[in-house]
Amino acid sequence: MADSVRSALAAAIRLDPPPQPPPTVEGDQRPSYRHWLVPTVGRLQPYKADLSTRQEFAQTLWYEAHRARLDPDLVLGLIQVESGFRKYAISPAGALGYMQVMPFWAHSIGDGNPQRLFHTQTNLRFGCVILRHYLDLEQGDLFMALGRYNGTRGQAVYPRAVLSARERWKV
Repeated sequence: MADSVRSALAAAIRLDPPPQPPPTVEGDQRPSYRHWLVPTVGRLQPYKADLSTRQEFAQTLWYEAHRARLDPDLVLGLIQVESGFRKYAISPAGALGYMQVMPFWAHSIGDGNPQRLFHTQTNLRFGCVILRHYLDLEQGDLFMALGRYNGTRGQAVYPRAVLSARERWKV
């Protein structure tokens, strides 16, 4: 990875730490935020029993997705496919947390401690920044960016699964 890319990604995960929920929602986004939040919190119940945990998760996800200029429903779909909403998920390849972030990212653009990837806000921040990076690399081609995210670039199974899951999350 080029030093300039590494520096830009490192800056993206360091700047503007996520607020404690509820996130700041600008005036014209407030109605769409409320319209998204209430049903999403309800639909998270099979994955997270506690209401306050669901609310905090959804609020943080909304913030991090918008911060990275991503559709929150896309991020929900990706998390559903990657980890099944398990905070402490570890893949056979060693990817960690909700968005299954590979530990090398913590060393490459973070503070070097991959255990922090089990922290909700940190995991969502990294995952969203990485997906945005891949979208930029692929000039907006979501199918190819999802393949890069999963390490299956050019294969259809993973991108189709995420896009299908995204559709189920749409309000």
